Amino acid sequence: MSTVHMSTIVFVTVVRHHASDAELALAPVNGEALLTHTVRGLLALPDLDLVVVAAPERCADLFSAALGGLESGDFDQRCRIVPGQSLRHAFDTVVTEISGNPVFLVHDALRAFTPADTVRAVADAVRAGSSFVVPVLPMADTVKVTDAAKVITGTEDRAHLRTAQTPLGFTRETFLSYADKPSLDGAHTIAGHPDAMRVTTSFELTLAEAIAVAGKEEIL
Repeated sequence: MSTVHMSTIVFVTVVRHHASDAELALAPVNGEALLTHTVRGLLALPDLDLVVVAAPERCADLFSAALGGLESGDFDQRCRIVPGQSLRHAFDTVVTEISGNPVFLVHDALRAFTPADTVRAVADAVRAGSSFVVPVLPMADTVKVTDAAKVITGTEDRAHLRTAQTPLGFTRETFLSYADKPSLDGAHTIAGHPDAMRVTTSFELTLAEAIAVAGKEEIL
């Protein structure tokens, strides 16, 4: 039985938890913006056919400038920068370039050092039949429950608690559903990786710096 190859499209976006998250994507790590590290890592994967960067309107020019140093080789063929943070808008902008039945990935721009193996594992899980995939890590911290007066009333059982990472993996149908109404409910989970942390604090920036330097030393 032959297998039809499913191409892979990844949408890089800023998953908004705080108003300043878009600016955090421009935070320097080892001399380059987090966003630059994110997109470079994705473009290094030959099995990713198209990388679409959904750039918030107020930061679109800065996002383009941050990626300017990557504009060599096949960048123009494999990367698009789309002003406007909406996934649906980004999809509609590039839909004419998408043929067949690809795997869709959605990746948080602030998770700049997600290992290539994690990205591939998410895409492979979709190819294997899962319509919606999320990489996760077990909850390590003890989780306490408090009441309205901020008094601890109990301890949450961690056995089934997980922290979600990206990239998220989808079929076309589930991607479009997620783009219209984001929710992780119903997703199949696979193992995530500690390096796929969301870089938002000074401590996390320090860790990211160490990961970036270690990666450069490995290349050298």
